Amino acid sequence: MAPLPDYPFNGRRFTHASGLVQHYLDEGPRTAPPVLMLHGNPSWSYYWRRLVLALRGDFRCIVPDHIGMGLSDKPDDGRYQFTLQSRVDDLDALIEHLIANEGAPASGWTLVLHDWGGMIGMAWACRRPDRVARLIVTNTAAFPNPRDQKLPVALRLGRDSKLGEWLILGHNAFARGAARWGVTRKLDAPVRDALVSPYDTPANRLSTLRFVQDIPLSPADRAWPLVESTGKALAQFDDRPMLLGWGMRDFVFDPLFLAEWQRRFPKAEVQAYADAGHYVLEDAHERLVPAVQGFLARTA
Repeated sequence: MAPLPDYPFNGRRFTHASGLVQHYLDEGPRTAPPVLMLHGNPSWSYYWRRLVLALRGDFRCIVPDHIGMGLSDKPDDGRYQFTLQSRVDDLDALIEHLIANEGAPASGWTLVLHDWGGMIGMAWACRRPDRVARLIVTNTAAFPNPRDQKLPVALRLGRDSKLGEWLILGHNAFARGAARWGVTRKLDAPVRDALVSPYDTPANRLSTLRFVQDIPLSPADRAWPLVESTGKALAQFDDRPMLLGWGMRDFVFDPLFLAEWQRRFPKAEVQAYADAGHYVLEDAHERLVPAVQGFLARTA
C-alpha cells in the first residue's frame, strides 16, 4: 500500500453476516450530527479525506469503503454478488449496526454522494427516508441515464468487451484512467498513487470491473429495476435541503446530469465549477469544501 497523504485516520471494521469485513471511517464526536459520505468506482474513502478533515470537528463523519474497494475485503465472485442491490444492503447493515451499537442517531443523517455512491445512497435513502435530513450531491445520478442510455466509449469498452475486462483486471486501466482523466489538474504523484493503491493486483481489481459491468442501460440489466424505482421515488426528498456540487468537465456525469437533478429539485443550491472534472473534490476542493461547510451551517 502506498503512503496516504492527508489520510491520518484510524479506520474501523464491520463484519457482515456473510463474514466479509467492511472498512469505514468514523471520525468526529459520537454525539455530533452524522454525515455519511459514499464513494463510487474506482475511488474509495481516500477521496473524501479533505472533507472529513474539514468537518470532523463538528460532525460525525461516516465513510465506508464498499466491499471489494479501498481497505475493505476483496472477495471473488464465489463469495459476493457484485450488484447494486448488494451495495445497498451492505450500507443498510452498516448504518443499522451504527445506530444499534455505536450510538449513531436514527435520524438527522446528511448524505454526501459521488459517482456510484449517488445511486447506492439514494436507493438506501428511499428504503429509510426518515433517516435522511440533507443531501449533498456531486457528479452522480440516482435515475436512469438521461442521455438515452449512451455511455462514453471507455465505459462501453469496460462494460461490454473482453478487451475492456483484460485492461481493467490486467492493467488497472479503470483506476489509473480515472486518476488521469477524471481531473483537470494533474494530481501529485503520491495522491494519484494513493487513489489507485487498493487495486494493486488483478484479484483486487475485480470490484472495479464488476461496477462497470453493472451499469444499467435497459430493463434486461440486473440493476435496472432498482435504478428505475429509485428515480421514481426521489420526489419525496424535495423538502430536504440539497446542495448540488458539480465538476462541469466530467465526461460521464456531464452537465446534462446536473440539469436533471435541477429539474427534479428546483430548490437545490448549486455550485458548478467550469474548470473541474469528475473528481470534483480533487479539482475544486478549495471552493467545494467551504461551500459544503456553509451549506451545513445554514441548514443546521
